[in-house]
Amino acid sequence: MKLSLRLIAFVVLAAISSFAAERGVMMREAILYLAPNTTSEKLANVARGREVVVLERPKGWVHVLATISQTFGADRDISGWIQDKGMITATTPNGDSLLYGEAVDSENEASRRGGRKNAAQDAMRLYARTAEYFPNSAIAGEALYRAADIRWQLDKDERSSRSSARKRDPGDRIPIEEDAMKQVMKKFPRTKWADLAAFHLIDNKLCGDWQAQSKCPEKEASVYEDYVKDHPTSPAVPEALYNAAFRYGALVQLYGMEGQASKIKSAEERAIATAQRVAQVPNVSSDWAARARRLAYMVENNIPTFGNNID
Repeated sequence: MKLSLRLIAFVVLAAISSFAAERGVMMREAILYLAPNTTSEKLANVARGREVVVLERPKGWVHVLATISQTFGADRDISGWIQDKGMITATTPNGDSLLYGEAVDSENEASRRGGRKNAAQDAMRLYARTAEYFPNSAIAGEALYRAADIRWQLDKDERSSRSSARKRDPGDRIPIEEDAMKQVMKKFPRTKWADLAAFHLIDNKLCGDWQAQSKCPEKEASVYEDYVKDHPTSPAVPEALYNAAFRYGALVQLYGMEGQASKIKSAEERAIATAQRVAQVPNVSSDWAARARRLAYMVENNIPTFGNNID
C-alpha cells in the first residue's frame, strides 16, 4: 500500500505541472481517508492552514493531494479523500474572512493555557494563506503581517534558549529569520504593516546583554530614534520613543559607574526630552504616555531607572 501511495503521489505531481489544478486551504482539521467513505482506512489528519490540491470532487467528497505534518522528519505529500467541508478556495464566498477568522481563533487558542497543540503554527499558516489566496482583500496586509509576527515570536523564543542569546554583540548570535517580515515590507510598502514589520527587525540589532556597559544602550537608543525618523506614522512610534528614552535614562547610571560624569547631564536631558515626545504622538495609548511620564519623573528626581533603584 505504501508503494502504491508513493506512485500515486508521483503521478499526481507530474500531472500538476501540466495544468493549473484547483487548490484549497483547510480551515478545519480533516481526516484523510483511503476511499470516499468514513468507514475506509484513515491515512492521516490534514491540519488547519494546510494546502491541498484537488484531484476530483464528487458530491460530498474531495480527492486531494495533501501535505501532512510528521512528528519526526520532513512533511510529506499523500493522496486521499476528505469530506467536502471546511476547504476554502480562491472562489469561496467570503473566503478571506473565513480563513482569517479561523486564524484569529487559532491564535487565541495558542495564547490560552492548555490550548490546542500547535495552534500557533495553525494560525501562522492560515494568516499566510489568507494573504496568498486573497491578495486584493482589505485584510491581506494585516494577515501577512500577523503570519510573520507569529513566525518571528516562535523563532525569537527558540533563539532565546541558546547560550549565544546573552552575547553582548548582536553579530555573535544567530539572527531571527527576517524573510517573512521583509516580504510584508515588499508586498505592502508604505502601510502600517510594513512599519510594524520594520520595527521587529530592530530585535536583531539589540545586544543580548549590556554587561553594564554604555556602548549598547548608546547604540540602541540611536537605532530606535532612527526608526522614528524613518517611520514617523508607525503605530510603533510611542514604543520606539519610550525604548530610546529608557536607554538614555539607563546611561545616567552607566556613565556614573564608568567614571564618565561629563556625559550624565546630556543623558538626563535626552531621556526627559525623548520621554516627553511620547505624549505628543497623535492617538498615543494611555499606557505608553503614562510610562513615559513616569520615566521622565524618575530621571528628573534622580531616581535610578536601571539596576537597583533603592537608595
